Amino acid sequence: MSRIRKIYFARLIGRCLTLLAVLALYFFDRAQFAVLQGWEFFRKLTWLHLLWLVWMGDMLFQLLPVHAQISLGSQKHFLMRFRPIAEAVNYRALKEHITATTRAAYKVFLLWGALLLVLAALFFAGLLTALGIFSFSVLFYVLDLVCVLIWCPFRLIMKNRCCTTCRIFNWDHLMMFSPLVLTPGFYTTSLLVVAFAVWVVWEFCVMLYPERFWEVSNVALRCSECTDKLCTQYCKKLR
Repeated sequence: MSRIRKIYFARLIGRCLTLLAVLALYFFDRAQFAVLQGWEFFRKLTWLHLLWLVWMGDMLFQLLPVHAQISLGSQKHFLMRFRPIAEAVNYRALKEHITATTRAAYKVFLLWGALLLVLAALFFAGLLTALGIFSFSVLFYVLDLVCVLIWCPFRLIMKNRCCTTCRIFNWDHLMMFSPLVLTPGFYTTSLLVVAFAVWVVWEFCVMLYPERFWEVSNVALRCSECTDKLCTQYCKKLR
């Protein structure tokens, strides 16, 4: 098992413990969740402030080209992760690839939008509280790494080989925080704004530097060059 795969498994365990902690607060100390409302964020420190800092830190690593233990799939839009091929790029094939993967990406976007509509319907019907909505975001936080390390349902739509080549890798925070639009407050809105910024940067890079997202034009994305080995269940060469 690669070093980064071990680190990501440790992070998955941490996220599972975070979900358990949030559920414990939900059942035994709901006063902690007052921080989610309006400007309560600045009035009293809670354990949820620590979670907010962790989430903000995660997104900062997606916005900056850092050399920390972060997967190539999440930082392939940066120049430092780009290894161009020696020969000329077939830009017609590149355009076809980007068009196809973007079309698939927005199928995922529509599917996720449908899920949000279900959550919104339950919320406005009174069957789901603001705390329940927040708990769903924490659950999605856990499932994000389940998709990376174990099995990803979106791969059925995207048809990508692994997370390293995934067109929507950095959509993760926008997807996990999107339910929070139903519970406005500084805590939730700030997370959504930064998550949206991460998504915008990613999408602009797809448009401006498409060659960084295609394994044919970016040698670093090829199986033979993989050092992350996060997605060994998808790539026979790494088994």
